[in-house]
Amino acid sequence: MNEELRRRWCNNLGLRDMDEPEGSTPPREFSTPFSQPILETVIPNTFVGPKVTFMGMEDPEAHLTTFHTQMMLVGGSDAVRCKLFMSTLTGMAMDWFISPPNDHITSFAQLSQLFREQYLANRAPPPVLYDLFDVKQYQGETLKEYINRFGVQVVKVGTTKKPMIVYAFRKGMFPRPFCESIIRIRPKTFAEIRRRAMEHIASQSEVCEKRTSVAPARPRAQSRAQPARVNEATTTRPQARGQQRGIGR
Repeated sequence: MNEELRRRWCNNLGLRDMDEPEGSTPPREFSTPFSQPILETVIPNTFVGPKVTFMGMEDPEAHLTTFHTQMMLVGGSDAVRCKLFMSTLTGMAMDWFISPPNDHITSFAQLSQLFREQYLANRAPPPVLYDLFDVKQYQGETLKEYINRFGVQVVKVGTTKKPMIVYAFRKGMFPRPFCESIIRIRPKTFAEIRRRAMEHIASQSEVCEKRTSVAPARPRAQSRAQPARVNEATTTRPQARGQQRGIGR
């Protein structure tokens, strides 16, 4: 399969397979859905493409987002994006890509739309506001870890209902001192929760440092010299012998 994909890539870019000597059997011909201007675009050898693959079972929107993010770092024209996006496809996705007729794809926007429509069933359901109530603090999870994980879900949901965000955050917490503090004085926004949480974490770390620095060193137990044991047998026998001699006299 790797050999077949390598041959497809060389053929689509108009390159000769370097492992084959000149004059050998030409590689198998594959249909190319790109238009002629895209095919004629040359990608420099020093150009670093995106390091992401799509096999046909992943979320198409997630793949496009990752591809766009990596391409923003390296740049490239619309035709370059088309060719580099082709290099991210493998397996069943590559079979789909070569199925359209020649000169069918003329822009990256068109390629993206065809890609979304083909793998629409793989898309994850869009998050909703009530998904925030599914985020619960794990046993042993720190406050900082819980806030970061909850914040990721807030970004995914994209809601602007600040009271609902605060309520969902409090419902997912363990009954600890910080949870009690936000019950007594309710924050209005999730940004306020972050600020108060950082202050709480900093104060807790200062208390721990003071305890470790003020606590006196535990005195070592002094070893007491054990008195020498007297062998009763050796001390009483001579006396007993003397007594017996005196009695005999």
